[in-house]
Amino acid sequence: MIRRDLAVIALLAALFGVLVLAPGLFEPLLAQLNAPGQPALYDRDTLLNLALWHFATAAAAASIALAVGLALGIAVTRPGNEEFLPLARALSNAAQAFPPVAILAIAVPLVGFGFEPTFIALLAYGLLPVFEYSVGGIRTIPAQVLEAARGTGMSPGQVLAEIELPLAAPVILAGVRVTAAFSIGTATLGSTVGAKGLGEVIVAGLQTSNLAFIVGGGLIVALLAILVDHGLATIGRMLPAARAVAAA
Repeated sequence: MIRRDLAVIALLAALFGVLVLAPGLFEPLLAQLNAPGQPALYDRDTLLNLALWHFATAAAAASIALAVGLALGIAVTRPGNEEFLPLARALSNAAQAFPPVAILAIAVPLVGFGFEPTFIALLAYGLLPVFEYSVGGIRTIPAQVLEAARGTGMSPGQVLAEIELPLAAPVILAGVRVTAAFSIGTATLGSTVGAKGLGEVIVAGLQTSNLAFIVGGGLIVALLAILVDHGLATIGRMLPAARAVAAA
C-alpha cells in the first residue's frame, strides 16, 4: 500500500514538474482552446515562481491554523475545560459566516494588498477543520487507555504527548488535509488583491477571455492540491496508530 502511494506521489510530482518547468510542451494543446492570435502560455512570470509563491502562502496559513487549532483543541479537552468548548468552537467557526472574498475585502483596508490579506483569509477559514478534528481525535481515545496511562504514574503532560496525541494523530492529520486542500484552492483568490500565486494566470485569463490561461492555471492548482492531499494521506497511513488499526 505504502509503495503504491509513493509511486502515485512520484507520478503526480513528475507531472506537476513538467507543467511548471516545461509548459511549452502543452502549448499546442492549449492553443486549441483560444482564438487565433491569443497566447496560450502565461509569460508575465514563470509558472515555477508563481507555484512556489502559491504553495508558500497556502502552507504558511495551514501551518498557523494547525498550531492554533491544535492548541485550542488540546485546551478544551483538558479536564475542567469542557465548558470553554462552545466559545472555542464559535471563535474557530466565525469566519465560516463570510465568503473568502468578503474576508479579503475586510482585510485589505487593515493590512493592505498582497500576501497579508490572503494569509488572513486562508487562516480564518482553515482553523475550523483542524480544531474540530483535533477535538474529535482526542475525544475518541478510550477512557480506559487514559486511566491506565495515569495509573502507571504518567503526568498529564506525558499522557498528552505519549498517548493522546499519537493516538489522535491520524484524525488530526485528516483535518490538516481538509485545511491544506482548501488553502491551495482558495489561495487563487489572493491574486485579486495583489498576492503572488497561480491565481494570476487564472485572473489574467478571465480578464482577457483567454481559456488556455484559465484551464492551464486551474489544472496546475488542482494538481498541486491533489499532490499535497495524497502526500498527507500517505503520511497518515504511515503513522503508528494508523498502522496498528490496519494490522488489527
